[in-house]
Amino acid sequence: MKPICFLLFCLVLVWCPAAGQTIGENPGLLSGTYPPEVLAEIVLPADRWQPFPKVREREAWLRVPSKVREAHIREAEKYLGTEWPTPKAAVFLDYVRDGNRSRFQKISFDRRAMLAALVLGECMEGQGRFLDDILNGVWTICEETYWGVPAHVGVQERGSGLPDVTEPTVDLFAAETGMLLAWTHYFLGEKLGGISPLAPERILLEVQRRILSVNLERDDFWWMGFNGRSVNNWNPWICSNWLAAVLLLEEDQARRTASLHKILRCLDNFLGPYPRDGGCDEGPGYWSRAGGSLYDCLELLHSASSGRIDVFDRPLIREIGRYIYRAHIFDRYYVNFADAAARLNAEGPLIFRYGTRIQDPVLRGFGAYLARQQGIGEGRIQGSFGVLGRTLPTLFGLADLAKAAPAVPLMRDMWLPDLQVMAARSSQGSERGFYVAAKGGHNAESHNHNDVGSFIVYADGYPALIDVGVETYTAKTFSDRRYEIWTMQSRFHNLPTINGVTQKEGREYRAANVSYEADDSKAELGLDLHTAYPEEASVRFWRRTITLNRGGNVEVRDRYVLEEARRPVQMTLMSWRRPVWSAAGTIRLENPAEISDAEPVMIRFDDNTFLVDIEEIPIEDVRLQASWGDRVYRILFTAKEAILRDVLTLRIER
Repeated sequence: MKPICFLLFCLVLVWCPAAGQTIGENPGLLSGTYPPEVLAEIVLPADRWQPFPKVREREAWLRVPSKVREAHIREAEKYLGTEWPTPKAAVFLDYVRDGNRSRFQKISFDRRAMLAALVLGECMEGQGRFLDDILNGVWTICEETYWGVPAHVGVQERGSGLPDVTEPTVDLFAAETGMLLAWTHYFLGEKLGGISPLAPERILLEVQRRILSVNLERDDFWWMGFNGRSVNNWNPWICSNWLAAVLLLEEDQARRTASLHKILRCLDNFLGPYPRDGGCDEGPGYWSRAGGSLYDCLELLHSASSGRIDVFDRPLIREIGRYIYRAHIFDRYYVNFADAAARLNAEGPLIFRYGTRIQDPVLRGFGAYLARQQGIGEGRIQGSFGVLGRTLPTLFGLADLAKAAPAVPLMRDMWLPDLQVMAARSSQGSERGFYVAAKGGHNAESHNHNDVGSFIVYADGYPALIDVGVETYTAKTFSDRRYEIWTMQSRFHNLPTINGVTQKEGREYRAANVSYEADDSKAELGLDLHTAYPEEASVRFWRRTITLNRGGNVEVRDRYVLEEARRPVQMTLMSWRRPVWSAAGTIRLENPAEISDAEPVMIRFDDNTFLVDIEEIPIEDVRLQASWGDRVYRILFTAKEAILRDVLTLRIER
């Protein structure tokens, strides 16, 4: 198999287990507990599994709140008689010609969003008004050569370029498409069959050919985890959609059971190396399709077995769910290392359902809070990609969601020892004061940046010192040129540059001797950084200590010894707020307009030790702009002398 070239707005890079974790630590959590003979007994046949009301069950659909129902009908009306956008071969080739993945993906995703909107509109109204357009959408999508996207077609034997119709392969969006068509068949198969029996038959044929048979017969897709390669969010995300298609469409009982057990084996490959602390090294933005998609799988299995498949009480499953509120800073801000974005619209209804299932009132309340913040229940339930997999449980769970008490946890402390990520705020339940998060780990994490020992600081809930994140994905992002991109380099994280040398990628470049402590007065992370730098840095010892003094300041202390001092040590701080000189040894971070009435943040340093340069970095990328606006700042502290050993201290205070 040729290497997979990866994705768009949302996913992927080789995922490596967190510190201390190896594949196989948790073998058979699912597949061992539920072997094929048990699955054959406890999973309902497709014709008896009724997860949601079909279109003919009008009373159930009419119980959906009228403002939600009417909003979905209005959305569907936009596509009455519409022309379906055409995916052209030359546009598919954009990816190999100039690295652009967005143009083709927009066409593909728009088609699926249109079909999902029409299906929901017909279910809400039930008058047959949208059926011809649904038929057009089904037939159009079934006629596509390839259900995936150009960035992923490289897994085919023919490699990247145009897709080979003779080799269906399953990526994220092929699986999403299979799920969308499976739900379309479930809700409207009889109605479409009334127009022509070939319509539902075509759905069965294409989903079987492109998804069900391929996944059952092949073991070499990297995301399955059977070839020794570590997996990431692709695994549960694809499995959730594959699982829905199996449960809804697979008519052969033996194949159905074999497929279900293989899905459990794939999920075990995801769970086996997962950090026992539940930490997602892909970050909060990816949790939705890592831990969140795992929940989708477990919920489908729970439903299809009438509750007899149930692992929601397992400690790991519970910890995976809790990660999302532990990583929450304030409002839409979350701890964002590596490719994760700083600002996130976390899926409130999904989080609420997860919290309900694991009986965690904090997670449940956080989901309810987010759902209220997002206006869930006030209009159309919006989704992404194939859309229906999560829209449906939200639609039929609105009553429970409306009755739930919202709550924002704002946890005082987070420590994930396997992931080696800490976070702390001045006081539990309040955004006031300083918030600091810092990481150890290694430089081969999923969506890795060279950032061992980096940290972020927020003040009164808003960013001060930041992790920039990642620009919109291109072909370069997941190539061997990844670390040419500025946002991936340690020189643009809150880290030292030693003898002119920055951190290097690879699992061997990692934190050592990591320590953590927290009490009512402070929280502190200590770690050795010399193991994160290559030999040419000539560093013998580098101990970094990051301390939040609650109600006071944040102190970063670096104690080091070099083998050779060829160039002065440099320290980088990245800022969202504009740095200006205030006084000797003081830089003031000016507040942006949206928080102009807040107390400013000061950086204190020894001006006998450092020279300081301030660089404004314009932001033109839309993905970064969503977090930071049109610019960020780099503050570069350069030691006045190149010396073999020293202790360097920076303080962030008000």
